Amino acid sequence: MNELAALEAALVDCRRCPRLVAWREEVARVKRAAFRDETYWGRPVPGFGPADARLLIVGLAPAAHGANRTGRMFTGDRSGDVLYAALHAVGLASQPTSTHIGDGLELFGTRITAPVHCAPPDNKPTPTERITCGTWLDREFDVLTEVRSVVVLGAFGWNALLAVLSRSGWSVLKPRPAFGHGARLALTKSGREIELFGCYHVSQQNTFTGRLTPAMLESVLVNAAQAAALESGATH
Repeated sequence: MNELAALEAALVDCRRCPRLVAWREEVARVKRAAFRDETYWGRPVPGFGPADARLLIVGLAPAAHGANRTGRMFTGDRSGDVLYAALHAVGLASQPTSTHIGDGLELFGTRITAPVHCAPPDNKPTPTERITCGTWLDREFDVLTEVRSVVVLGAFGWNALLAVLSRSGWSVLKPRPAFGHGARLALTKSGREIELFGCYHVSQQNTFTGRLTPAMLESVLVNAAQAAALESGATH
């Protein structure tokens, strides 16, 4: 088992946060009526994408009836519909939809993860849960040695990621730079460099109101892919 596979295997068995464990399992047991015949994942959701990814996308946490149901980041909900359509449009995904594990979706040079790996009540992890789960993101960064750019979806992910990187020795300024759509931030650690890109979250609240349009999302992805020296928009 390689290092990333071992990390993911340990992650899906995590039970460190009692409130999150209880909630994710209750949702998986009760289910939504539309999915009553499905078996929910109901565990921590690992990152999705290759170990040699040069571009990392960081969200917030699994959706209760999305990734908590399917077991894959941003899969099975409307936020994921927007994200994967954009990834496909710029050449970073093999198809524009993500419905379930085994649907044939591949990411090219890109991986998706989150600072919190269990679905939280009301989609709001507590500060303690964010810190506790941040150790997994810290370890994931250590394993993903090829990452050169990071797209952070939303202020929660931005602040959580900066906290993780600061604790693990990256050159995060104090006070920490504020989140904003289009924000860019270069960080270094022991000769390694990464660049962070802020993007509004692909939540329905943002996409339905037009605060985040497909063109805005695709623009951030293209810029991040270029910073990571990926051939965004290329035919695979």
